[in-house]
This record gives sequence, structure tokens and C-alpha cells, in this order.
Amino acid sequence: MTEKILILDFGSQYTQLIARAVREANVYCEIIPYHKKFDFEPGLKGIILSGSPCSVNEEGAPDTDVQSFIQQVPVLGICYGAQLTAKRFGGLVAKSNKREYGRAMLKQLETDILFEDVIADSQVWMSHSDTIKELPAGFALLANTESIPVAAFRKSGNETKALYGVQFHPEVYHSKEGKKVLRNFLVKICGCAQDWTPAHFITDTVDALKKQIGNRKVIMALSGGVDSTVAATLIHKAIGKNLFGIFVDNGVLRKDEFQQVLDTYAAIGLNVKGIDAKEHFYTKLAGKTEPEEKRKIIGGLFIDVFQEESKKIEGVELLGQGTIYPDVIE
Repeated sequence: MTEKILILDFGSQYTQLIARAVREANVYCEIIPYHKKFDFEPGLKGIILSGSPCSVNEEGAPDTDVQSFIQQVPVLGICYGAQLTAKRFGGLVAKSNKREYGRAMLKQLETDILFEDVIADSQVWMSHSDTIKELPAGFALLANTESIPVAAFRKSGNETKALYGVQFHPEVYHSKEGKKVLRNFLVKICGCAQDWTPAHFITDTVDALKKQIGNRKVIMALSGGVDSTVAATLIHKAIGKNLFGIFVDNGVLRKDEFQQVLDTYAAIGLNVKGIDAKEHFYTKLAGKTEPEEKRKIIGGLFIDVFQEESKKIEGVELLGQGTIYPDVIE
């Protein structure tokens, strides 16, 4: 079972940077929307709550059950995640006198494992308009800055798993010791082994696809781009020739691109059929000048061509699709 850190996304512009920092520490992580339900699998080692452009005090503000999480695994709240944590446990979060945005000097007030090997006065990056005015009862103040009274905290006691919050962004470049803070949370608090690499993702994904697909046939439309090609390659590694790819020439590819893409697919061993349908597209597009209208025509005709070709392949049960990670999150 692969160890995993779960990042709950509250809409922060930096969420992907948190994931990158975790993976650079050789720990596998996944990003999911804050409201999505999840299981506490044996490999889940900890949870990180991201920042957000929202205020915890606004009506309908994003919320999640931090109290239940720490019954199972350690939790680290970053910026909004820290403010949400403080508010949920009875602390006071209010508008700051001025929006905190930019560099600040972090002053450590108490020795803690979260700041092990982190210099006493280090530069951090702030990006928030609310601030934690008062910590809840039973919480310890770990650090502050000249402008905010609470920059880092932890929940005291051992009745639950560890709970930490930081109002700065350790994941960004401008937080000079931020990667150390995250690594301390991952390794010293969550107990991650740091034995994950991107290569593990490939083997784990292929194994999962083999179990999910079995001997069934999969059909998939390919565009020649990175997303669909990577997805097709992973599926091909799992089921080989039982993957049937369709690549349609829609008449708006670059010169010679249709054949070049087919040659590339053949070179990497993909079972892909090329459909030269450009004349159909030219006929439908003739006289059209509005970009949105042309986009809809191309999209609609592509579906028609794909469905027609799909009918020629017998025994297909599954549709493969490749997309980018942010689309999955959305």
C-alpha cells in the first residue's frame, strides 16, 4: 500500500505548489476538493488543508470536519486551512488591519518538531486578509511575525493525532525554509517513509488498470496531444492490443501532422487507427467565419466520426479518456 498525503483544496492559487513540494520530498499525494468524501485508507498518513481566497467568516464559507480528521491522521492547515482550524475549535478569526501580502520574518516562540532545523528568524510569504486574533483554548502559539500575532500553532495534548496550522505559505519559493517545515510535517509528524518516486505512479496506475479492465476492450479518441497520449500509453501497458485508439484528421492540423502523429503512435506500440475525415470538416466549415460556431462544428462532427468508427469495432465495453489533473479537481 502506497503511503499518501491528502490535500484538501479550498481554491488556493498555491494548491498545486503544495502538491509539488510534497512530491519533491518523495511522498505521494493527491488533491481533492474540500467537500469530496474520502476513505481513511491504511496508506493515508496525513491531511493538508490548503489556502483559499474566501474568508472563514463569510456566509457559506468552505468548511470541513477537522475534528474528525485528527481522530485518524495528523493535519496541517495552511493559511485559510489554519484559520478554519482555529475558528472550528473556538478561536477568533477577524479582518486584519491591512491585507497581509508579501514577505515577513517568522519569529519562533517555542521549540517544536515542525520547526526542526529551521532557522530561528526566517523569511516567509504571507497572502491573507483575515488573521487569527486569538487561539482556541488548548492550543499553543509557536511563532508570530511583526504584523500578526499568530503565524504558527499546534493543538496541545495527545488525545488526538497532531494538529498544526501556519498562516504563511511554506510551499512557495519566497518562504526560504518552507520546504523544511513541510518535510518535518511529512516525515517527523506523519511518519512518511519518503520512498515514493514518479516511477511508482506508473507501476501503480498500470496495476490498477489491469485489475479494473481485465480482458475487456477499450476504445479511445486520441488528439495527438500529451494528455490523451499519456493516458493511452498507460492503458496500453495494462491491456496491450485490447486498446483501440482513433485519431481523426479534422482538416485543421499542421501540415503533415496527421501522418507524423500516426507514425509516433506506431513507434510506441499503440494500436491506433487514423481516420482521414478532413473533407467532411471542410464541407461543414465552408463559409463559416465565427470562431465559436466553427469550434462547435468541429466538436460535433468529431463526435459523429468517432461514433461511426466505434461501431466497426466489436466487443468494446469501455471508453478511455485522458485529461489534465486540474480538470479532475474541478
